[in-house]
Amino acid sequence: MSQLRRDPVTGRWIIVNISNSKTPEQYDLKPQVKKGGTCPFCPGSEKMTPPEIEAVRNKNTKPNTPGWSVRVVSNKFPALTIEGELDNHGIGIYDMSNGIGAHEVIVETTDHYKDLADLSIDEIKDVISKYRSRMSDLEKDPRFKYMLIFKNHGAPAGASLEHTHTQMVALPIVPKRVSEELKGASNYFGYRERCVFCDMIEQETHDKLRVVSENKDFISFCPFVPRFAFETWILPKRHDQNFHSISDEEIKEMAEVLKDTLVRLKKLLKDPPYNFIIHTAPVSDGANDHYHWHLEIMPKLTNVAGFEWGSGFYINQTSPESAAKYLKEVK
Repeated sequence: MSQLRRDPVTGRWIIVNISNSKTPEQYDLKPQVKKGGTCPFCPGSEKMTPPEIEAVRNKNTKPNTPGWSVRVVSNKFPALTIEGELDNHGIGIYDMSNGIGAHEVIVETTDHYKDLADLSIDEIKDVISKYRSRMSDLEKDPRFKYMLIFKNHGAPAGASLEHTHTQMVALPIVPKRVSEELKGASNYFGYRERCVFCDMIEQETHDKLRVVSENKDFISFCPFVPRFAFETWILPKRHDQNFHSISDEEIKEMAEVLKDTLVRLKKLLKDPPYNFIIHTAPVSDGANDHYHWHLEIMPKLTNVAGFEWGSGFYINQTSPESAAKYLKEVK
């Protein structure tokens, strides 16, 4: 038996299998295999990338040389470029502008064969700290309206290089998916005078059916309305619209929950390809009492097909209650 569920933020509906949910073993799980070889993200290959923007490195080492542990560079093949002016204009009914933005890569470790899940808490802290510092720096550019942090793990999830890394794109517009969340969260706040994401945290903490991991500052859970099997969200318990407002102590707490969640997914699903994104409030958008930044992890276990594209519905063969149960049982 399936069930229709409505997302309280976006209003999107999904179809979830609740009576005969697929187990992890019923998916075609293919672990990510790293082949090695020449890699621009490995130490000693620094000249293969654009110049270093920031890094966590040993004190006595110079930029663009070995001695780093986390390294930030511009994407060699950027989706958007930082030079130039937007030049918004139209041709008849069509709007357009120049492809202005920024596209950066955060190389998470020097070890080619490790993934984010394999790093220590302190190493993940350094990665998250670079997310924060790069977002804070790019937000100073008045042309940029939104900062999107995302990670593609594995070729099926879109990773073109197997060395683990995250990307950040500064955009001159607010993405449609974020706008949908902002609108839905605003509508919810207008009706109930509460943040929908804070209400989610309270609901999940009360129900305990979908919680995967938590500590004093962060919670990880399989959302009630998941688009994808084993989809998992991480939210700060403190209400905050902006990711870059995260404190040093919160970075440590986030690193703990992120590692625990990724390790559970990796063990249970045999290192699945996945995407994760951080949704935060737009730049200079004023007070957004209704919005709450969060991280969404989306394993790629099945393909999105015609019904999903045509209807906007997603079909999920594993209920979030079952997914959370399997993940919590991982040792």
